Amino acid sequence: MIELPQRHRPRVDANINIVPYIDVMLVLLVIFMMTTPIIEQGIEVDLPTADAKMVDFTEQQPTIVTINKDGDYFINSLNEDDSEVSKGEKLPLGVIAGRVSARLEIYPSMKVFVRGDANVAYGSVVSLMSFLQKNGVNKVGIVTESAEQN
Repeated sequence: MIELPQRHRPRVDANINIVPYIDVMLVLLVIFMMTTPIIEQGIEVDLPTADAKMVDFTEQQPTIVTINKDGDYFINSLNEDDSEVSKGEKLPLGVIAGRVSARLEIYPSMKVFVRGDANVAYGSVVSLMSFLQKNGVNKVGIVTESAEQN
């Protein structure tokens, strides 16, 4: 009997090839780095300064209605992490009143604040506060910057 030489089979390596996963991770990192500045946009408002106490928002994020120097109205989103800056499109006053009323039905203890630009007419801020009170908001606060921040 003739003995045939045995073939040597290469050992199978069943490990995951990590290089493609690192490439995907780096591509996603670059995408997120490029889109973050686009997402971080807001309404430019120069707040008036005043000495006032800080309000605690640990229980419920407040509703903040912003009026910019052009007299346009904005409302913050309830799922924002940063409630300091209202994000979103310009809305008519009637839509904002409806959204505030709907939020107050869901969260009756929610605080409502008006954030007016320092250069907007005082009457515009007062009429906004009056309009909100006529639409079911019992208490309306005003957002200011503290004198230490300047």
